Amino acid sequence: MAGTYTYVVRDSTGREITGSLEADSADVLAAKLRQMGYYVISVEEAKVGLGKKEIHLFGVKVKKQDVAIFTRQFATMINAGLPLIKCLSVLAQQTESSTLANIIVDCQREVEAGRSLSEALAKHPEAFSNLYVSMVRAGELGGMLDDVLLRIASQLEREMEIRKKIKSAMTYPVAVLGLSLVLLAAMIIFVVPKFAAMFTELGGELPSFTKMLVGVSRFVGGWGGLLIIAIVIALVIGFRRFRATPGGRLIVDRIKLKLPIVGSLFHKYALSRFSRTLGTLLSSGVPILGALEITGETTGNMVLTKALENVRAGVKEGETIARPLSASPLFPPMVTQMIAIGEETGALDVMLNKVSEFYDSEVNAAVESLTSLLEPLMIVFLGGTVGTIVIALYLPVFRVITLIK
Repeated sequence: MAGTYTYVVRDSTGREITGSLEADSADVLAAKLRQMGYYVISVEEAKVGLGKKEIHLFGVKVKKQDVAIFTRQFATMINAGLPLIKCLSVLAQQTESSTLANIIVDCQREVEAGRSLSEALAKHPEAFSNLYVSMVRAGELGGMLDDVLLRIASQLEREMEIRKKIKSAMTYPVAVLGLSLVLLAAMIIFVVPKFAAMFTELGGELPSFTKMLVGVSRFVGGWGGLLIIAIVIALVIGFRRFRATPGGRLIVDRIKLKLPIVGSLFHKYALSRFSRTLGTLLSSGVPILGALEITGETTGNMVLTKALENVRAGVKEGETIARPLSASPLFPPMVTQMIAIGEETGALDVMLNKVSEFYDSEVNAAVESLTSLLEPLMIVFLGGTVGTIVIALYLPVFRVITLIK
């Protein structure tokens, strides 16, 4: 009986793979899976709601690092002359990500059914972005799939490298800040009350500054601490929901660009992604209007996305890219001038790649500068806070000494 069947199989390495597929019967599907080189463990008719589970399996986000490794290996195998289906079969077996392996197997089935590689990849946005799919489609049409895959791999690797540098630069300050807050909370909750109790037993009156600190300690150590935690959680959840809306994300991204110190870093990173993505798409053969649309989706900043919508509308009317870009304050004159020269000389993709290289170096320099600036700021913050608490505690100590005498 024709229908959807779920299966559990093992590949040549012994890894278990699950999935679902339409077939005339369980026996037909089992025979087909054996022909594909799998050891069949079970084949059962799909129950109601099982399709949702399969979607959930493929809905798990795949790491960019795994996709980049897969892409580079894919390009190497295509360049070596291996058939497309054979490449997918081998890659499914050797990838370390079980989720990505299942996705590759599904793509292999789609290609065997007669669909193009780009159509198969488009079914899995959790692993392959719109940028990825469009570049693969252009590579298929232009007969240069291996070159395009290498460009995609390089693009992913550059983005991961920049993000890794930013995360590593922020790890130390965030860790120091978190540890400092924990220590300060411990002092306020546990140390301050002991000092207050000792001073009260001696019959002295606390200074006003120390009384204020004791009040904070009692508030944080009691129900006030739970209230603060609840407020923080509510603010975080509210902010995430607000940012999930188109209007909220636009407001947040606009604020990010205007923040002191880090605003320029966000701006340079967005310009780097814009120029690199647009240059890679154009060099891969993607039409200019489609390239601008995809680039707008991948800038990571809604303010730039809105600006690129105006650029795309201008290009539709016959304008150059540089003219509407120059009307936006988001794009520095250097960027618009290089794009204008690229359009005049027919080497727009080359100029865009040079712009991306420039802003990559600017982002690296900005990250290093931010790190060197945050460290002394953290020291000043920690020293000032601890110093304030120590002063508040030692003010009554002098009175204690007087009372003892």
